[in-house]
Amino acid sequence: MDWLRDVLHELLLWVESLGYYGILIGLLIEVIPSEIVLSFGGYLVHKGEITFTGAVVFGTLGAVGQQWILYAIGRFAGRPFFDKYGKFIKLKPKHLDLSEQWFRKYGAGIVFTARFVPVMRQAISIPAGIAKMNFWLFTLLTAIASVPWSLLFVYLGWKLGDQWESIDEKAAPYVQPAILIAIALLIIYVLIKYLRSRGRSV
Repeated sequence: MDWLRDVLHELLLWVESLGYYGILIGLLIEVIPSEIVLSFGGYLVHKGEITFTGAVVFGTLGAVGQQWILYAIGRFAGRPFFDKYGKFIKLKPKHLDLSEQWFRKYGAGIVFTARFVPVMRQAISIPAGIAKMNFWLFTLLTAIASVPWSLLFVYLGWKLGDQWESIDEKAAPYVQPAILIAIALLIIYVLIKYLRSRGRSV
């Protein structure tokens, strides 16, 4: 696996050479997982090459931009495109099926809560596009969910400094509560929808 480590090293050097735009493009295409790009951005903050605020802003922009791409493909190319090419961006049919079920069942609000669930972060944008969800609402929910994600990993990368590569171990105590909070918000959202539907039926 040395070759994979070498490739990752070269990609991170490329991100470093571009600074803020390296974070932006790295998240747009996500060849490297977003957690690594953001924590490496935090490491660059630690080195004094970029600012904390800039890393978070460009990290958030990159995360939103990536979801715009998936939303647009879902809206204009539909599910068949992802059935054929999804494997190249690590989206399996089972992920797409689940995201479509979530979107049909929970509506637009799931776009926010799913951002805290691995894989579903990307997959949920596809049924949103297919359903032609309001673009600006989609963007708002995606941005609101992306900010804390960017803040967390840039902050951890910054504080870890030269030890930033241990991000998986260090981030776990923070990510797990975030997932639980997202689930709690989803439950509240579903209850509100249910109570409103009952109120309309009375």
